Amino acid sequence: MRRRHQFLFVVLLMHLPLFAYPILRLCYWLGLDGWQTATVFLPLFFSQILARVYLRHANSGVIFWLRRGADLWLGISPLLLGMLLFAEIPVALGWLTGSTAAYVLISVSLVLLVFSVLNAYSPSLVKVPLSSAKLNSTLRFVQITDVHIGSRSAAFLARVIQQVNSANAQFLCITGDFIDAPGIGEEQLSALRSCSIPIYFTIGNHERYEDLDEILHRLERLGVELLRSRTVTHGAVQLIGIDDSEHPGQVERELAKLKIDTDRFVLLLYHRPHGLADAAAAGVDLMICGHTHNGQIVPFNLVVRRVFEQSVGLFREGLTQLYVSPGTGTWGPVMRLGSRGEVTLFEVQPLAAPVLSR
Repeated sequence: MRRRHQFLFVVLLMHLPLFAYPILRLCYWLGLDGWQTATVFLPLFFSQILARVYLRHANSGVIFWLRRGADLWLGISPLLLGMLLFAEIPVALGWLTGSTAAYVLISVSLVLLVFSVLNAYSPSLVKVPLSSAKLNSTLRFVQITDVHIGSRSAAFLARVIQQVNSANAQFLCITGDFIDAPGIGEEQLSALRSCSIPIYFTIGNHERYEDLDEILHRLERLGVELLRSRTVTHGAVQLIGIDDSEHPGQVERELAKLKIDTDRFVLLLYHRPHGLADAAAAGVDLMICGHTHNGQIVPFNLVVRRVFEQSVGLFREGLTQLYVSPGTGTWGPVMRLGSRGEVTLFEVQPLAAPVLSR
């Protein structure tokens, strides 16, 4: 109970700078009276409590769209706060009237909101060229990650699978956080049936937070192969999937349980970008991850870079490479500003072994 009270106290403290100050300041600059201010302030200030506590399980209908609106307000509020603090200076110096500053801030916020929403609806197909001496022919496979069905819709998943099918790949890897809400039924995931290639899946943190067993059963019924600390072979590739965990030694301890075939191209699926050195020590050729979203919305990209040494893009440790995807979908606000969602197409070309001179 004490921890719950502490958590609520921290949440309320965060509400003051993010939600209370911007709303009240803009209402004051616009000259709204007490009733008008209360009409604007109350629903916006309490929107996240309502969305996260009372509307969290709403996956359809009007309540779903109310939650979506609350998420958009969450996404734009840090940007509005930053612009508002900057605008305080010219208003205090008399260079701008409060009403002019308020209208400018609201207009800019709306433009950024529209742009970031449109950006979130159109993930790019990004090609990552690699090479390996273990291959005799080109390997093409696709990664999607952090799709977040629940926060995102079945229609979004259908568009993503269309992109996957257009990539002419050999298989699809889903590296976790595919679902982020309880009760997501097979009908909302039915686009997976239209995927023209095998699908391999490993869980992320959000699957663990929700009805994990039911999620896994639904995915299996839809033809998805689950990789939970196990290996499978696909031609010249050995795929390894490891369950997500906050434990920093998860990759090391799970790989130690498995037999790794280093004669094949070893591909490791893991949700979060931790354990590159351990993957390299075990003989993994390529490790693919997600989780970071590359911050999704500025300025959170700065926070992500402080938390994760490898936050987005391609990295190397010895002969092992790591690719961290910025994610395909979005969590919470359907917004991307300063980042872009992607469907990642890996093209691994055969690399001739060097000829040893005598």
